[in-house]
Amino acid sequence: MTDADTLPQVPSVRAAEALLGDLVATTGRTFAVPTPSTGETLVDLPRSSADDVRDAVSRARLAQVAWARVGFAERRRVLLRAFDLILERREDLLDLTQLESGKTRGQAFEEVFQALSVTRWNALKARSVLRGGVRRSGIPVALSTRVKYKSKGVVGVVTPWNYAISLAAMDVVPALAAGCAVVQKADDQGALSVLALRRAFIDAGVPEALWAVVAGEPGEVGEALTDEVDYICFTGSTATGRRIAEKAGRRLVGASLELGGKNALIVLDDVDVEQAAADAAHACFSSMGQLCVSIERIYVHRTVAEAFTAALVARLTDPRIGSGLDHEADYGSLASAAQLARITGHLDDALAQGAEVLVGGRPRPDVGPWAFEPTILAGVTPGMRVLDEETFGAIASLQVFDDELEAVFAANDSEYGLNASVLSGSTRHALRVADLLEAGSVNVNEGYRGSFSSVDAPMGGVKSSGLGRRNGREGLLRFADPVTVSVNTRIIPLPHTGREYRTMIPLMALLQRVFRGIRRA
Repeated sequence: MTDADTLPQVPSVRAAEALLGDLVATTGRTFAVPTPSTGETLVDLPRSSADDVRDAVSRARLAQVAWARVGFAERRRVLLRAFDLILERREDLLDLTQLESGKTRGQAFEEVFQALSVTRWNALKARSVLRGGVRRSGIPVALSTRVKYKSKGVVGVVTPWNYAISLAAMDVVPALAAGCAVVQKADDQGALSVLALRRAFIDAGVPEALWAVVAGEPGEVGEALTDEVDYICFTGSTATGRRIAEKAGRRLVGASLELGGKNALIVLDDVDVEQAAADAAHACFSSMGQLCVSIERIYVHRTVAEAFTAALVARLTDPRIGSGLDHEADYGSLASAAQLARITGHLDDALAQGAEVLVGGRPRPDVGPWAFEPTILAGVTPGMRVLDEETFGAIASLQVFDDELEAVFAANDSEYGLNASVLSGSTRHALRVADLLEAGSVNVNEGYRGSFSSVDAPMGGVKSSGLGRRNGREGLLRFADPVTVSVNTRIIPLPHTGREYRTMIPLMALLQRVFRGIRRA
């Protein structure tokens, strides 16, 4: 563990504190941000106001005009330079991620790896996705038609504390690649990481006004951001996402929302139970379950339930918990006192209604103020908060099934549909089950890393887990409006008068029959 007295001496923290001036914040107010490692104050973060947001958006609009005009080649050069700087500065980014979030170093590296992948992909793919091209015209020869893409303008990005670097990159970088400007509201608990990531892009050549960062009260800063921008990206709770969607809808601006999840994992009867237990433990408790795509519900086939449960309990007994700036720990800390209160509230409610702790279930103040053991519950029934609500950390439930369709129905019996997982000794068997699951992403023999790391593929939820997609072509296209441009070639005169239409209509009808006959769209 990092000793409280040494925290201010961590070089990456001192460097990040120097970046606090990069925040758009003029109120003079600050907020003491604690580190989960010790509970001590990590940084006094300046607070932004609604006026700061409006000022940032105004300056971003001016910067965006020039940025959109520099073209794909220049934006690619800048983004690839940013990639190089992220790689060079990865140790500092890892330090900040751990000190702000309480996760282990390995789990912090998942964030930096994701930011690198997202930056490289968008730098190299933006031109091919957004350059547009010729489309089939309604009247061949007489008309020519093409589609071009125009940058949205200023994009608002609201990111949470749990994956500050990777979630920022997945929204900000494609927006920049598409020629947009960004005003980002960073969560207090992730602001240093965001500012350090932003600095890599600024040093690479992104104009400072093009990516502005604000921090402050959601009710003031977040609301002002949604009121001002041309498109809004939000990652967070379903309740807040609904309010943002309503506000964006009234303004007729687009939104992409990655919201809550109550993600299910199905363990089929042909698994290697030791391997399945290792996969399940990581799927549930990486970053202590404080990840939107973490597994919170495990359904295991009765024929392997006893062996799987024993293997899972053995793996989680006496866990190595910590958030030191090294690779000694397997599991990190919860991020805040509020998270600890939420977890214990779900646990107490479940135990009061008859649930049983199979492993874990205890705070670990000897490790850190908000440390908690990875917890597996049995006997969880409908009506318990831990089954019906998103827990978002440290607790997963285990239930036994006899028939695969029973497991599928149970997994789908949720208002959420963000991620799901199937573990099996046969990929073909797993894929048959995966096809029946209601989720935006489904992983086979992995909890979440397969879909989460596949930046060439879209990621998002169904049902109450959100709208829109990030990553891949779909994630890039959300930041540009398609514009159709059609030209009258004058090669064949188009009709204007009644007599001209009378002559042309039989020819047009014949043309439609020909297209139908050759199955041409």
